[in-house]
Amino acid sequence: MLQTWFTAKVKYLKITEGGSEAMVKEQFLLDAVSYTDAEARIIGKMQELIKGGEFVIDAITKSRIAEVFPYDDGEWWFKATINLVTIDEEAGKEKRITSHYLIMADDINEALARLKESLEYLVIPYHITSLAVSPIVDVFPYEPKESAEKVPEGFVPVEETNDNTDFTPFSEENGWEEPVNR
Repeated sequence: MLQTWFTAKVKYLKITEGGSEAMVKEQFLLDAVSYTDAEARIIGKMQELIKGGEFVIDAITKSRIAEVFPYDDGEWWFKATINLVTIDEEAGKEKRITSHYLIMADDINEALARLKESLEYLVIPYHITSLAVSPIVDVFPYEPKESAEKVPEGFVPVEETNDNTDFTPFSEENGWEEPVNR
């Protein structure tokens, strides 16, 4: 499944470890189908995280992250840049395609090991050109149950409808009369 990742920069009042309040600006990565969807999802996620506090969405941009490799343990998100090496058969030259990945790890050595493990499926050669701690605080991948829960008012999910093919919304039985031709 092709994912489209968006980066959202959010400002909010955060309580620090010392107990004081500080205005912070943090980045979140989320999977969405459009900017509108990304905005709706980040608003929902921030309402869950902040619980009644105020926040401002500073920016939403399309991210160049190709894939995210989440792990249950890990404190930091690391951004890796790799060059995929292919051969242009017509010109006979090497061609490099740049891709960006996000990996959850505790330190850079663990991130490198996890990146290599996660890229084992690649059959073409690649070079890791960059690996650094990312400013991204959290990642919100798409979860199908999120959209299933949000059925607009007045609508019924298809799964819950009866297969009544005799129903016609515009019929005399439903209070609609045929127009009279004059």
